Amino acid sequence: MPPVTGSSAKPAGQAAATDYDSFAGAYSDLNEVSLLNAYYERPATLALAGDVAGRRILDAGCGSGPLSAALRDRGAVVTGFDSSAGMLELARRRLGGDADLHLADLDRPLPFPDGAFDDVVASLVLHYLEDWAAPLAELRRVLRPGGRLIASVDHPLQGHPLVRPGSDYWATYQYSVETTTSTGQSFVLTYWHRPLPAMISAFTTAGFRIAAIDEPLPAPDTPRELLPGFLPDNPSGSAFLCFLFFVLQAG
Repeated sequence: MPPVTGSSAKPAGQAAATDYDSFAGAYSDLNEVSLLNAYYERPATLALAGDVAGRRILDAGCGSGPLSAALRDRGAVVTGFDSSAGMLELARRRLGGDADLHLADLDRPLPFPDGAFDDVVASLVLHYLEDWAAPLAELRRVLRPGGRLIASVDHPLQGHPLVRPGSDYWATYQYSVETTTSTGQSFVLTYWHRPLPAMISAFTTAGFRIAAIDEPLPAPDTPRELLPGFLPDNPSGSAFLCFLFFVLQAG
């Protein structure tokens, strides 16, 4: 499930995993319109996916279903899963009672047969996990040979000491971000930072070949008032580093 804007960040030690059930509605509402989700991450993921008509796609960590809906509208046959029952209820309202949705967790075996999907999209999901080995092995298992994993994660530059004072870019460590909505509700999201070489090693060890790495611009239709202060005068020529995107092919 993708993050929205954060108002503060701090190392979390061994913080508890994010409990989305406690704020599913507020999170989903913000996800619909936020710069980072609606005008940055989802458009970039859909662009990397390309023509998906007729493709069997697994939306890993589907949240309330906005990406599943967009893929389905483009002709894909979509299956989704999430570890939050609250988010899945919102996804069912969005996608309809016949939607193929499952309560499942990437830290455990997935309820799908080998080679069941042409593509997996993992939209801002992997950075919630300390260990990528078993989850990536499961995603590789449910992909057909030559299938794609399209993944987005927090950009590792966010672990640079200039961005997060006192942090070590080369370490794998947990941190939390507090977010406040326009209605005043606050919640805390907890992630794992890892450097780019560690990400690449995890992907290749799991049997994936890297087909593309992208650092996209915001969508052309981004409302100017949502852009950071340094972008509105030249939105097409500047960008901000927030997420990193991978297209990986199963060997």
